[in-house]
Amino acid sequence: MKKQLLLFAFSALALTSCEDDDIQGYEMDMMKGEWKTSKEEVISGKDDKTVISSKTITGCPAKDVTLFRTDYFVSYTSYSGVGTDCQLAGTLEGKYTYDTENKNMEIKYNNASPMKYEVVILTASELRIKQLNDNIDQNGDQIIDFTYVTYKR
Repeated sequence: MKKQLLLFAFSALALTSCEDDDIQGYEMDMMKGEWKTSKEEVISGKDDKTVISSKTITGCPAKDVTLFRTDYFVSYTSYSGVGTDCQLAGTLEGKYTYDTENKNMEIKYNNASPMKYEVVILTASELRIKQLNDNIDQNGDQIIDFTYVTYKR
């Protein structure tokens, strides 16, 4: 009986000792790589569910790429043009932070103000973030509405 109790205690300790490190590493591994913007939505701040506007990204902006690395480097490459004539418009580079506990992310591109986000969805093929600053009331109900951006691989 004592052996079983001792085995149970060691098993519980082993399963809980590195949980935070494992989650951080796992989510950072899912986040790393190139992401293309696929959709932007404005959601009502009143219920955080009602879609006020939705825009599927098409044309040259559909080629825009956001790159995350596990060393907290981030870059954003944008394209502009008409039709299939897309040209590189510019690249921004900087650093980001990510807190797995509350799902908050902050992106700070060089020579720009930091932008704060909440990671709503993070899978191997989809990243959806909620913009936490620079939002405005877009439907006239006196409550600030939020912009959500969806990225796909």
